[in-house]
Amino acid sequence: MSESSAAKRPPTIDDVLRLRAADPAPSAAGEADGDAAGGAAPTRIVEIARLAGVSPITVSRALRQPEKVAEAKRRKILEIVERTGYATNPHARALRSGQSNIVAAFVSNLQSQQFCLAVQGCGEVLEPQGYQLMIGQTSYSYAKETTMIQSLREMRPAAVMFTGVIEIEENRRALRALGIPIMETWAYPRDPIDMLVGFSNIDGGRLAAEHFAGRGYRRVAYIGRRSGRGALRLTGFREGARAVGLDIVAELSVDRVGSMVDGRRALAELLSSRNAAVEAVFCANDLLATGALLEARRLGMRLPDDIAILGFGHNDVAEELPPGLTTIGIDSRALGRQAGSMILQRMRGNMPPEPIRAVELTLTHRGSS
Repeated sequence: MSESSAAKRPPTIDDVLRLRAADPAPSAAGEADGDAAGGAAPTRIVEIARLAGVSPITVSRALRQPEKVAEAKRRKILEIVERTGYATNPHARALRSGQSNIVAAFVSNLQSQQFCLAVQGCGEVLEPQGYQLMIGQTSYSYAKETTMIQSLREMRPAAVMFTGVIEIEENRRALRALGIPIMETWAYPRDPIDMLVGFSNIDGGRLAAEHFAGRGYRRVAYIGRRSGRGALRLTGFREGARAVGLDIVAELSVDRVGSMVDGRRALAELLSSRNAAVEAVFCANDLLATGALLEARRLGMRLPDDIAILGFGHNDVAEELPPGLTTIGIDSRALGRQAGSMILQRMRGNMPPEPIRAVELTLTHRGSS
């Protein structure tokens, strides 16, 4: 197995698409969502306000911004909070004290080993310092992402990490308004919300095209998402293909990636009669690439003689499946550790000297190409 890295050059900026929000997602359990910024207050806060003889917004301020509430009124509110058991909720205690030991980590897909390794690396830094990671899955869904970000106003974690970058402008504003460290990853935009440890997806796509050209392939195809990071990798793949004279004969969109089954189905569709002459396939996701490799083997195809497959992810399964999957990727655990160190600095009141950092993309050549 040989390993090569992308050319030593500054990473290309990922021109991440910025989106306007769709209609706000409904609050959980049918309750109205609200805080000091306006809107209906959660039922428990309404009850506390009634018992204290104050408005719900005053209760919210007493919990979140106690310095803005008169001492006598604040003491009364906190006494009722304790008496009613509202303070037994750890998130409520965090709101009352202004402190939390919870770091929220949102991953795009829990089946991706790379995202899990990044969160694990982050935890290796934060957990010995007394912080706990709480993990959620967005499933590449803007609606789920929006709902989770809305929930952060009530939970009030110490920091938030995403395996990705936030594209919806309203969500970006909501995260900034939390006033806590926000860590984005897995891309290299010019304008992260707060801090970033990432890489250029455009460069990753170019590297895929350069690899195919170097191996002598000419008729190539793309399988992956057409939004988010997938769109950036496809942009780089197209640019790289033009530069080295490759012919992209098919671009197959798979916008909801749940498991390796999606990769199996995608390759089967790609290998229809109109695309039978494809020589090499770039799968812009490790799950898709692994599924495609399994499908090629099921069909009795010889890799790379009948078809070459290149993935994006560096996962353990890719190395073990014969003949071994060629992949582009990063050291995900190292990315997570960098992210954790930067989050820790911010939580201690220090701005990292480099709030935007790039990690190295590598291509690991195995038998599939």
